[in-house]
Amino acid sequence: MNLKNRDFLKLLDYTPEEISYLIQLAADFKAKKKAGIPHRVCDGKNIALIFEKTSTRTRCSFEVAARDLGMGTTYLDPTGSQIGKKESIADTARVLSGIYDGIEYRGFGQEIVEELAKYASVPVWNGLTNEFHPTQILADFLTIKEKFGKLQGINFVYMGDARYNMGNSLMVGCAKMGMNFTACAPKKYFPDQALIDECQSIAAKTGATLRFCENVAEGVRSADVIYTDVWVSMGEPVEVWAERIAELSPYQVNADLMSMASKNAIFMHCLPAFHDKKTTIGCEMGDKFERDAMEVTDEVFESTQSVVFEEAENRMHTIKAVMAATLTDL
Repeated sequence: MNLKNRDFLKLLDYTPEEISYLIQLAADFKAKKKAGIPHRVCDGKNIALIFEKTSTRTRCSFEVAARDLGMGTTYLDPTGSQIGKKESIADTARVLSGIYDGIEYRGFGQEIVEELAKYASVPVWNGLTNEFHPTQILADFLTIKEKFGKLQGINFVYMGDARYNMGNSLMVGCAKMGMNFTACAPKKYFPDQALIDECQSIAAKTGATLRFCENVAEGVRSADVIYTDVWVSMGEPVEVWAERIAELSPYQVNADLMSMASKNAIFMHCLPAFHDKKTTIGCEMGDKFERDAMEVTDEVFESTQSVVFEEAENRMHTIKAVMAATLTDL
């Protein structure tokens, strides 16, 4: 499997076999790291990390993965580059391509990372856009495979707002890997119909099923994985909190909901999570709306069914696999 010089912009661009390869490569790298076996397969290379939206897991994962692979990194925060302001995306891509061996972008519209890739002569990786978050899904699927030993046939349920990057990417990933995807939310929070249609075509070839359900009990029945994300994403106005809480509260992941899933079901979240009031926003919104938690209760978040921190660690291992596969002849 040769992925050298490929961009990693969305899972729609990759075959099920290629996705499986990246997940297995991540597992191999993880085993080597745990055993203390060096794997500097990108020794001497350098990468640029463009972050128009800040992050804990994505930045740390790229930086540590790059270091383990023998690479240097330059972090460009929202004030650290002129992309789209004083310098066009196309010009930025060509400038950085002359200095770096790879470029990561985390920010806004998918069209930005696509344009970066169009003009760059080195691999470009999507660290998150409004529409897709492919490195997160690789980490999620590695975690699921570690827990269940497979992906094919897993019943995967996404609770809440499935219109944006996480809902979109998980639906695409499940369709690609033959998993049974359910979006459980009010109808207005389902993914875009055009993307649903595209995923249905993929699912017809892989054996996956896609389901869109408003009834919670029906949605989570037989679920192997219960997944959720914050109700209000970064960059959205604070005014939408009231609407989201009113409409999505019935879809909160709590002990009662988990009890309706399969006996061995796991809970997943891409983080950060508003499971208590120990953050500024969690406290502010919790006090304002008289809630102890938002999309998931602390009881579930801290339970033995929760694999959120294993999932977070796997971001690093899967990002390492993506960079190594696209930068070298493995």
